[in-house]
Amino acid sequence: MTEEELARVARWMADHVPDFAPPLRAEKFAVGQSNPTYRLTSPTGDYVLRRKPPGQLLKSAHAVDREHRVQRALRDTPVPVPRMYALCEDEAVLGVAFYVMDHVDGRNIVDPSMPNETPEMRGAIVREMGRVLAAIHAVKPEAVGLGDFGPQGNYFARQLGRWAKQYEATKTEAQPDMDRLVTWLESALPEDDGQRTLVHGDYRIDNLLFARDRADCVAVLDWELSTLGHPFADLAGVILQWQLPPGAEGRGLRGIDRAAAGLPTDEGFIAGYCAGRGIAVPGDFGFYVAFCAFRMAAILQGVKKRALDGNAANPEKGLKLGAYVPEFARLGWDARHAYG
Repeated sequence: MTEEELARVARWMADHVPDFAPPLRAEKFAVGQSNPTYRLTSPTGDYVLRRKPPGQLLKSAHAVDREHRVQRALRDTPVPVPRMYALCEDEAVLGVAFYVMDHVDGRNIVDPSMPNETPEMRGAIVREMGRVLAAIHAVKPEAVGLGDFGPQGNYFARQLGRWAKQYEATKTEAQPDMDRLVTWLESALPEDDGQRTLVHGDYRIDNLLFARDRADCVAVLDWELSTLGHPFADLAGVILQWQLPPGAEGRGLRGIDRAAAGLPTDEGFIAGYCAGRGIAVPGDFGFYVAFCAFRMAAILQGVKKRALDGNAANPEKGLKLGAYVPEFARLGWDARHAYG
């Protein structure tokens, strides 16, 4: 952020953030988020600014306005979110929309295997993940002004149709594993059970902040993909992530001795979440994990297609990500009957 941009932000904050006073300093967070995020420091406190990236964007992408809206709506609920101060849609300030929120002090955990934690702390943190996810899904959207935050209808039928069409439009070579996975998902689609809740859309341990010395979650971040939908999409997303290899790229738990590490099994986490919501463990949970794997594969196929067409910001990275399409297709196929 340039000095001129920072000065414009400071003038805007003086009009929209209570008790704010300049001067203002900005430091960009290193974590790779799709929406550039800055820590702002001033004599009156620390804040966080989250903005759309510059350049030509897809109409529905980088929806900082939706992020601001949902976090503001959750302020007085059991879901921990930062305090929202204001949304700026005046492009004269930064050239793009942005919002300013309170800075929450906490630790960000990137690796779900948590190698530097004790088994007791690992187990407590993962239980807290399940508790907070259940709290998100317990929010009544209409009660907090989010009744129109997503479309009506069968969430999985709609999402399956959308991403199957998107996948076909971006297919670059034959993928038999994807084809058979799509066919199976279409045949195994559960009937709509009436569950329609707020869903985060990207619920992972690295999108949460935890207290410095405790397992308490102090903030849920990165609500860009949030909508109204089926809560099992969030739950299955956690389980799918854990099937990936550990380390900086996979950020999974594949091959980890979970009992020795103090971490729950997939089934244990699912059962704990369902107990927190007071619902029965679904007997067909494999469908939801398979669906999440398919959706990720379809997303990565689109990334690969853009890289091959020369429309990606980083073609090399796009091709690297696209190479994971067959792996996610296999993960989805293997998940079909793995649960329940």
